[in-house]
Amino acid sequence: MKKFKYHTSQLVALKILVLIIMASIKVDAQTASRGSILALSKADHTLAIVDPTTLNIIARIPVGSDPHEVIASADGKTAYVSIYGGGSLHELNVIDLVAKKPLMNVDTRPLFGPHGLTFANGKVWFSAEGSKAVGSYDPSTQKLDWSMGTGQERTHMIFVTDDAKKIYTTNINSGTVSILVDSLIQPGAGAPANARPREDWIQTIVPVSRGSEGFDVSPDGADLWTASAEDGTISIIDLAAKKLTGKVDAKVFGANRLKFTNDGKLVFIASLRTGELTIYDARSRREIKRLKVGQGAAGILMDPDGSRAFVACSPDNYIAIIDLKTLEVTGHLDVGGVPDGLAWAVQH
Repeated sequence: MKKFKYHTSQLVALKILVLIIMASIKVDAQTASRGSILALSKADHTLAIVDPTTLNIIARIPVGSDPHEVIASADGKTAYVSIYGGGSLHELNVIDLVAKKPLMNVDTRPLFGPHGLTFANGKVWFSAEGSKAVGSYDPSTQKLDWSMGTGQERTHMIFVTDDAKKIYTTNINSGTVSILVDSLIQPGAGAPANARPREDWIQTIVPVSRGSEGFDVSPDGADLWTASAEDGTISIIDLAAKKLTGKVDAKVFGANRLKFTNDGKLVFIASLRTGELTIYDARSRREIKRLKVGQGAAGILMDPDGSRAFVACSPDNYIAIIDLKTLEVTGHLDVGGVPDGLAWAVQH
C-alpha cells in the first residue's frame, strides 16, 4: 500500500479546513434548532420569515386580506394564518415554511371570524368570533372536525393544553373567560358490546372585566392571567378551581396582549392605546417596570432561549426587541406595515 506524506503546512491547512467545516455544521445546526420568527404585516398582507440570529428577513409570503394571528405546526414545517375581517371572514391560510410559499386556504364556514390560533395534539385550534365559538382543523384530513359554541360575545383568543383536553378563551364584550373541559362518557347499561365512549365538553364561564382580550396561562398550568383594555385591570384565574382568585388594578388601559416569560417569573402586558409595555412580577403580582416601546403595542413573542421578547408595535410599523435581562429596548425589526401576530417555528 502506498503511503502518503504530508508537509507540516499541509497538515495545518487540513486541520483548519476540518475546523471550519465543523464550525459551519455547528452554526447551521444551531440556526435550525433556534428556528424562525414568523411575523404578520396587516398592511402588506404578508407573512415574514425572520432569521432570529441575524434578524434578516428570509422570505415574505402573501396571505389574505386581514391577517391577524399566526401559528406553526409542531414540526415547524407549516404555518397557519387567521383571516379575521372583524368577525366576518372565514379563512385560514396554510403556508409551506420549507418551500416558503402559500399551500392552500381553508374555508372555516360555518364558523366565521377566525382569530386566535394554537397548535395542539396534531390539530389547529381557533376561535371563531363571528360565530361565538371555537373549532379545530385536522391537517391530516384537511377538514374542520370539531366545534363548540361559547354563547359569549367576541370569543377572541385561545389556549389549548398539549393533550387537547382543556380549552381557554377570552370573550371580550361579555367580560368572561370560557373554560372548556373534555370529559369522556362511558356507554350506559345495555349498550352494544362495541360501543365507544363519547366526548362531552363542559363549559365553565368565569366573569372577569369587560374588554379582557390578551391572556396567557402560566408555564406550570396553574393560573390564567388576562388584562382588560377598558378598566385596565388584570384578572387572575385559578384553573384547577375554575374561579377568579385575584384582580389587580394595574392601570394597563388599552391592554391588547399578555404573555408570561418562559420561566414564569414575569408577565408582559402590551397596550395598543398607550404604546407601553407593563412588566409584572408574577409571584408578588406587583409592577416592576413600565416601558414605552412605541405609539401602540400588540403581539408579544418570547424567544425560546429566554433572552429576548419581541413586541409588535402596529402603529409604528416595527417590532420592538426587548432584552429580558435589562428590560430595555435594544433594537427594532421591520417586517412590513402594521405588524401584529407573531409566532415561533422550529423545524424537526
